Amino acid sequence: MTKTRSIIRGVGGYLPERILTNAELATMVDTSDEWIQQRVGIKERHIAAEGQFTSDLAVEAARQAMANAGVTPDDIDLIIVATTTPDYTFPAAATLVQMKLGMHHGMAFDIQAVCSGFVYAVATADSYLKNGLANRALVIGAETFSRLLDWTDRSTCVLFGDGAGAAIMERIELADDAPERGVLASALRSDGHYWDKLYVDGGPSSTGTTGHVHMQGPEVFRHAVGKITDVVYAALEKSGYTVADLDWFVPHQANRRIIDGAGAKLGLPPEKVIVTVDRHANTSAASVPLALSAAVADGRIKPGDLVMLEAMGGGFTWGASLIRW
Repeated sequence: MTKTRSIIRGVGGYLPERILTNAELATMVDTSDEWIQQRVGIKERHIAAEGQFTSDLAVEAARQAMANAGVTPDDIDLIIVATTTPDYTFPAAATLVQMKLGMHHGMAFDIQAVCSGFVYAVATADSYLKNGLANRALVIGAETFSRLLDWTDRSTCVLFGDGAGAAIMERIELADDAPERGVLASALRSDGHYWDKLYVDGGPSSTGTTGHVHMQGPEVFRHAVGKITDVVYAALEKSGYTVADLDWFVPHQANRRIIDGAGAKLGLPPEKVIVTVDRHANTSAASVPLALSAAVADGRIKPGDLVMLEAMGGGFTWGASLIRW
């Protein structure tokens, strides 16, 4: 007898060339490097070039992930792009990625769960693969979040950046007595009653404009740690593991204080928590795969490790996925 699992075969990340430092931001808005680092732990963020779109960032991350996994576009039959900032209202950014990779086969669609998007996409791809709807998936979180910012609003413009991260997920069959691999459990949540705590004041159906990000920072912070730990415990309970079993915690890279608070509440030692927010700020749906690809590239995450992904975003949405690497 066998069991069907979806494993992560390879990961990749991409950050635009332009780096916007806190010092440079301080010349644009009333802020300082000290103020930003003390409150959110960010030192710099990357900004997409003019004419560089979300799908372009996604393709760069996808190519890295495919090279890491040893696959080509011909081997992929599902593309899911998690994004809040697609190139167009439609078509989906995923179809543009499909086109730019030279693919004419398979299926491609977007997921919109803001910062939780990549975790939602991993859980969705896992379901598609386990149910035989696809054999190999390209899952991407990609954002040009800088294009939603009001650069005169210091409460939001210092927090976000652009980037993309990707993973190749593959359906495999394991013998019942074989060691576990792949996605073991996911827990996804949302509550639209909190929509106005973190939102964009525009859209095709409301204003016909893109709009800008608005955030009630203290309210988001107040909810974040509790909601993060809720889904982490839920994923662990589904799989029969405990926090003590975790090798790595890869949280959404939004705010160093939230990351530290969640780690402390879970009882995780800081050395088990992957932190990259200082280098790329909050890249929304791209932040988890960027952190994941950085930790794989530098050798921290290794085969056999038990890895917890987690994110929370506007909506509110929040979710976690437990993966045996």
